[in-house]
Formats: sequence, structure tokens, C-alpha cells
Amino acid sequence: MNGLHDILEPENPIDPDELMRYLEGTASEEERFAIENLMADSSFVNDAVEGLQGFADPVQIAKLTAELNKQLHKQTEKKRKRKNKRKLADQNWLLIAILAILFLSVLGYLIIHFSLVKHA
Repeated sequence: MNGLHDILEPENPIDPDELMRYLEGTASEEERFAIENLMADSSFVNDAVEGLQGFADPVQIAKLTAELNKQLHKQTEKKRKRKNKRKLADQNWLLIAILAILFLSVLGYLIIHFSLVKHA
């Protein structure tokens, strides 16, 4: 469950296997102590553990976590694609604007230059 699209906060380094053992009641004394310390320090971890204790089947927790990660990945991927498309479209208009300004500048220079040459 490591990576950008995980539902757990990166500031709270909680091992999913340790968490499952804690919920099943098979965690060692040190693992229980570590998780309970995290619960005391973070309301997010505390709420997560309390919510997960409502599930009777650990398989159900794994399925729910996988589904949440999948949905999160889909949403972030859609936003990333839209953002990339917008960047390309903005760059095309920027390039056209720069070329138009350069063209008008050169044209203006030529008009002024030739009008001064004719009067001289």
C-alpha cells in the first residue's frame, strides 16, 4: 500500500500488516503499543482504526481498501490528463501569440524603415 494513491497519510507510517494483526488481536505487545501511540497522536489513525474495527472479516477490509485506492487512482489520473491537455493547448496559443508579435514588430520596423528611406 505504498505510493501516491494510498488512502493512508504519509505522515503516519502505519504498516497495513501490523494494523490487520492489531484488528485481529494477534499483534505482539510492541506492535499494539506502537499502533496505540499512533492512535493517540493522530485523530486520523484513531478514526481509521475505530472504523476498521466495525468490519468482522479482514478480507472485507482488504477489498474495501483496494477499491478505495482504485477509485482514488482513477480520479487523480483523470485530473492529471485534463491538466496535461490544458498545458498543451495553452502552449500552442502562447506560441501563436509570440509569433504574431514578432511578425508585427518586424512588419512595423520595415514600414518605418522604408518610409524614412523614401523621405530622405
